[in-house]
Amino acid sequence: MPYTAEISRNDPACFLFLIDQSGSMNDPWGRGTAQKKADGLADIVNRLLQEVVLRCAKAEGVRDYFHVGVIGYGAHVGPAFGGSLSGHELVPISQVADAPASIEERAKKVEDGAGGLVEQKVRFPVWFNPVGNGGTPMRQAFSMATNTVRQFLAQHPDCFPPIVIHLTDGESTDGDPGDLMRELTSLNSSDGNVLLFNYHISSSDGGQIAFPHSLEQLPGDPYARMLFDGASELTNFMRDVAKQEHNLDLPLGAKGYVFNADSVLVIQALDIGTRVSNLR
Repeated sequence: MPYTAEISRNDPACFLFLIDQSGSMNDPWGRGTAQKKADGLADIVNRLLQEVVLRCAKAEGVRDYFHVGVIGYGAHVGPAFGGSLSGHELVPISQVADAPASIEERAKKVEDGAGGLVEQKVRFPVWFNPVGNGGTPMRQAFSMATNTVRQFLAQHPDCFPPIVIHLTDGESTDGDPGDLMRELTSLNSSDGNVLLFNYHISSSDGGQIAFPHSLEQLPGDPYARMLFDGASELTNFMRDVAKQEHNLDLPLGAKGYVFNADSVLVIQALDIGTRVSNLR
């Protein structure tokens, strides 16, 4: 069975995020909200990075079970970490833990012990800042992702296959990236092919589609079909997580693709798409 390789410090796994940073990411995330898509997505990605750090935290420190990267694409295409990690395409998770670009103070509602909620100040590490500027050069982004993943696989040929998560709200402005998606997912370790998950960010209150398994489930939108075609199928373990933790009973063949997603569905999809077993 593929996608069962043990993940260890000698054979780490890889998470690479491709983040749309085009001008449309300054639009509200759905109707009736003032939150920009760029702001909401940055918060979600930063929170996920913190969760990955916690997954790897042991008594002696953060173990490098994962190498993580963020590539942004808009007016500029390239690594999107801030602070001392700026310019790095992939870094071990211990370096992520040690080097947030900033620490913000956020308000969080917690239970007060008497059935109510109170606000509490919490520290919120920030590695990735919101950006919205320029077009949507998706082909450039996938070309860079493919080179980054190929280099990682050359160093770790027996790893759990790299997972690339692409978050976008618009159509590519530099051509159809379908061939580059296929090139990316043709790369492989001894445990299976690279996994690509395409998550479409909502701009409206329209219907959502989560983890479809056939084209018949999609609207008649060629862009949606292109992203669906490029996406990989969820692993068995990811489908188990979807059922046990998110009450989603997904059939064999369900793809890592969501359409018209609000922030709740993006959080859910990211949790499912970054869950791997066999940490050692």
